[in-house]
Amino acid sequence: MGCRVSRGVRVFRGSSTAKIDAKGRFKVPTDFRRVLEQEWGTRVFVTSVVGDAALFYPLAVWQGIEQRLMQLPSNDRARQKFLRRVMYYGQEGEIDGQGRVVLQPILREAASLDGDVVVCAAGDHLQIWNRERFEEGLSDEPFTDADFEALAERGI
Repeated sequence: MGCRVSRGVRVFRGSSTAKIDAKGRFKVPTDFRRVLEQEWGTRVFVTSVVGDAALFYPLAVWQGIEQRLMQLPSNDRARQKFLRRVMYYGQEGEIDGQGRVVLQPILREAASLDGDVVVCAAGDHLQIWNRERFEEGLSDEPFTDADFEALAERGI
């Protein structure tokens, strides 16, 4: 777990478990927190697109996404739908001295984020999943030979 530099791009790697307390505070796993603070600082943007999990971005990474979105025409339907969703679920925050950040109640409810959660690296951000939902997803969507073939066609 942690961060590696891949072709000049910083990425998170690995997974961990964590807890969300009764006040909605997510305790960032220590290794991820260390990398986040060293590479990007303590400001974050936490959101979702479909409400199934939280997407935990270093604020600098999220600002890069925003810049690319702002280059699209304001009447672009995909842009409008994406922004409507990520702003509905999203909230900027800062990791406190104990390594916690508050998750927006709307997002916590939609993604069933309370108690034990799974934190998975996703390149330049983290995904926070309800543990049961995550494990069900692994079972319901097995990785198949067709998936291996699709990746092999892309050189992976």
